[in-house]
Amino acid sequence: MDEVLLRSLTPSVLGVLVRRGADFAAAEDAVQDALVEAVRTWPEDPPRDPKGWLVAVAWRRFLDAARSDTARRRREDRVDEEPPPGPAPSADDTLQLYFLCAHPSLTPSSAVALTLRAVGGLTTRQIARAYLVPEATMAQRISRAKRTVSGARFDRPGDVATVLRVLYLVFNEGYSGDVDLAAEAIRLTRQLAAAVDHPEVAGLLALMLLHHARRAARTAPDGALVPLAEQDRGRWDTATIAEGVAILQGALARDRLGEFQAQAAVAALHADAPTAEETDWVQIVEWYDELAGLTDSPVVRLNRAVAVGEADGPRAGLAALAAVDPALPRHTAAAAYLHERDGDPETAARLYAEAARKASNLAERDHLTRQAARLNARRPPGERPRTDGPRPRPD
Repeated sequence: MDEVLLRSLTPSVLGVLVRRGADFAAAEDAVQDALVEAVRTWPEDPPRDPKGWLVAVAWRRFLDAARSDTARRRREDRVDEEPPPGPAPSADDTLQLYFLCAHPSLTPSSAVALTLRAVGGLTTRQIARAYLVPEATMAQRISRAKRTVSGARFDRPGDVATVLRVLYLVFNEGYSGDVDLAAEAIRLTRQLAAAVDHPEVAGLLALMLLHHARRAARTAPDGALVPLAEQDRGRWDTATIAEGVAILQGALARDRLGEFQAQAAVAALHADAPTAEETDWVQIVEWYDELAGLTDSPVVRLNRAVAVGEADGPRAGLAALAAVDPALPRHTAAAAYLHERDGDPETAARLYAEAARKASNLAERDHLTRQAARLNARRPPGERPRTDGPRPRPD
C-alpha cells in the first residue's frame, strides 16, 4: 500500500466532490471512507486509475449518506444521480483546500488538524497520536473545524501567509507517535509550492529543508539535545542542504523578501559553516536586523541578541538582551549562555537552573539542568550550591 500516493491524491479527490455540490464536511467524511476502503482493497486488487477509483467510491459514500439522512433532502435533490463513470477531472483544487483549512475563523490548532486531515490525508487517530491527545478530543476539534468552514466559498481568494503559518506550526511539532509531522509538513509545502508561485512559499520550503537536514545530529543516542555548536556536522544531510540553498537563492533573486526567506538565510549561513567557529555571525546579525524590520517579533530580538553576543562579544549580547522582555520563553537560557561566555559561571549556573524550571518540554529541561550541573561541578566543593534543602536566609 502506497500511503504517500493516497495522501497526495486526497486534496484533488476532495476538490472533485466539493465542485460536484457536496458540502465540505460531508465530502471530507466521504473521502476518508474511500481512503479506508483503499487501504483494505488495494493491496489485493490495485486500480488502474487510483484517483478515479477514489472519486467513484467517495462519491458513492457521499450519496449514500445524503440519501439516508431525511433532514437533508434538499441537498439530496441537488445530487440526484451519480455522474457516469469516466476519467476524473484534472483540475487541481489543492490550493483552495489549503486556504479553506487555514480559514481565519479557525484557531491555529484547529487549522493544523483540519489541514492534516483534509489535505494531508491523515486519519483522526494518526493526528491525535502525533499531538498526544485522546482520539475523541481530536475528533471533536476536527468536527468543529469542518462545521466552521462548511459555509465558506470553495473558490474564494485565500491568504498565503496564513497557510504558511499553519504549515510552519505543523513542521515545528517535529515527530511524535506514528506520523513524522516534520516530513509531512515538508511534503505539504512542496505540494503548495507546485500550486502557487510565491517567494515566501519557496522561503518556507527552504527553511524546512535546511532545518530538517540537521535532524540526525540534533539528539544524542540517549535522546539528549545536542546544541548546534556541538553537533557532528558530518551527520548533516548535505543533499537536503544543497536543495534548500538552491530554493532559497531562487526566492531571494525575486527581490520580494519575507520573513521565511530571512529565516532560511540564517539557517543557510549555519549550514554553510564547516565548523561552529567559522560561522559568519556578522551576516547572521544583519539578517536578524532584516527579520526584525519585517516582523518586530520579540523572539527575533532574542535570537538577534545571542547572535550579537557571538559577533561582537558576550557583553554586547547581554546589552542587546536587556531590551528583550525577560518573560519571553528561553530568555533566561540565553542570558545563562551569554554570562557563561562572559566568564561568569556562577551567574550562568543559577540562570541555567532557573531556565530548566521554566522549560516547556522534558528534553529541553534535561539539557539545561545538565548545563547547570556542569558549571557547578567546576566550583570548589565549599562553594557549590546546596541541593539537599532550602538555603538559610541571610540576617
